[in-house]
Amino acid sequence: MARKRVDLDRRTVLKGAAAGAAATIFAPNIVAAQSKVVRIGMPTILSGRVAQLGTSSRNAVQMEVEKINAAGGLAGRQIEMVIRDSKGQPQEAARVSRELVNSDGCEILLDAEASSGSFAVQEVAKDLGVLVMHTNSETSSLTADPKIRIPLAFRSCRQGIHDAVASGAYAAEIAKAKKLNRWGTCSPDYAYGRDNTQLFVEYLKHFYPQAEVTTEAWPKLFQPDYTEVITRVLQSKPQALYSALWGGDLTSWVDQANIYALFSQMEVFAINMADYTALTAVKNLPKGIHSATRYIKTYPATKANAEWGDAYRARFKEYPTNWSWENWVGINFIAEAAKKANSADGKKIAEAMRGLKIDCPFGTAGTVTMRADDQTVIGYAIGWGTTIPQEPYVPEVKGATWDTILQLEAEWKKRNNYT
Repeated sequence: MARKRVDLDRRTVLKGAAAGAAATIFAPNIVAAQSKVVRIGMPTILSGRVAQLGTSSRNAVQMEVEKINAAGGLAGRQIEMVIRDSKGQPQEAARVSRELVNSDGCEILLDAEASSGSFAVQEVAKDLGVLVMHTNSETSSLTADPKIRIPLAFRSCRQGIHDAVASGAYAAEIAKAKKLNRWGTCSPDYAYGRDNTQLFVEYLKHFYPQAEVTTEAWPKLFQPDYTEVITRVLQSKPQALYSALWGGDLTSWVDQANIYALFSQMEVFAINMADYTALTAVKNLPKGIHSATRYIKTYPATKANAEWGDAYRARFKEYPTNWSWENWVGINFIAEAAKKANSADGKKIAEAMRGLKIDCPFGTAGTVTMRADDQTVIGYAIGWGTTIPQEPYVPEVKGATWDTILQLEAEWKKRNNYT
């Protein structure tokens, strides 16, 4: 009878893994008693232009889950990941998230979606009362706005307001030195692009009041052709251009902008350029693009970061990405909180996670903290530098100061009634 149950479980797993867009399941030994398994559902983008980011999220989680399970799992229960492709569509992210909980028996959601999908996943988590860790959404309001924030939702990735303060300070320093007063923007037309760009402009002007935005371009997410966008920017002749394009959208835009020699006509600040998924995909990477560090193994310049980047590349034959480290942080916060709570229960993990500090290769001081009041991570490394067309791609990085970030964030929260 026991043998029959094991065979049934194996068939069930294989069926789920083969269900088209459906599930990727990596699990401990299937023979393990089912009561000792805790399923974590992971909606992410595994097809389309930004599939590499979703794949890199899955890869990073797989590496960490193996370590966590070898060390005892979540309070003695082995983690079984169930991963589904949302195709980058918010409605699909919501649908598969609901299925992960209701049909696949997942007790926790690791939301590896872009911002548009994360807002949809959050509504599902709110409705079903499950713990959700947002690992990729950088739109500030997701956790900052008390009207949107929910008790069981946490963020393990960058937050827009943090990037905005760091980015504004860096860009203002360059603008002062080069007298860059006329600015343009070119960012994706959805929550993240609008939020990120608005905050960047706000803090650019905070540090350099002479800056004026004279043109804006808002290409659609996953837009295939940027000719009209590029020519509009060139015709307006800004001295500097800011872009929050990312992933395949960013690399396509850079490749097309190269045809028009855009990068020789203005200073370009592309916040998401310094990520291996972009740096290695551009056909001819221009020298001198300003970018924030998304993920490069040379920043932070620590042994732990370099070793993790090398281990990832050795295993998967490609570089990790910004989404990779953010998912590392997410799954490790869940594991450390479960250890602290001595429980795999989502509500107990959430309670233990508030205010928790963990060791982290990507932290400014070797640690990151899950801030208790808005349940978002702080203390991760943020820096800016300029590109060169070969490794190390961004040879020098100017790090941001978290004291300044937190001070200006507090003022921003007060202005927006987020306190």
